[in-house]
Amino acid sequence: MDGGEIAALIGAGAFAMLVLVLAVPILRLRHTIDAATRTINDLNDRTEPLLRNVNLTIEGVNTTLDQVHTSLDGVNIQLAKVDTITGHVQNVSANVANLTTVVSAAAANPLVKVAAFGYGVRKAASARRGAEQEREIKTELKARRRAGSR
Repeated sequence: MDGGEIAALIGAGAFAMLVLVLAVPILRLRHTIDAATRTINDLNDRTEPLLRNVNLTIEGVNTTLDQVHTSLDGVNIQLAKVDTITGHVQNVSANVANLTTVVSAAAANPLVKVAAFGYGVRKAASARRGAEQEREIKTELKARRRAGSR
């Protein structure tokens, strides 16, 4: 054997040694990768139901939000009707206030006249009654004086 063949044998032996030395870490790395794969698969199996539950919850929330939106639309329609009714009530109140002012002004003048007339009649009746009583008293006093002078 010549020197080139011996060098080739040494190189092949060194390469075989290198392969054997690197085989141990590669085998250990394979176990690590297998464990990581199992962990990822287990994690995937556990998170899939959670994600389904989250999707169901989100669908429920979306349904509820749609119902709330529909309810709020109904409330807004009713509030618009209440606003219209409030405007009509305000107009009616203003009309009643104006009518009250007109009736007050129309009725006040004749009522004042009737009240003044009633007061004048009472005053005249009272004065007349007082005058009649005064006449009666004077007549009685005259009669007593005449009876006393006799």
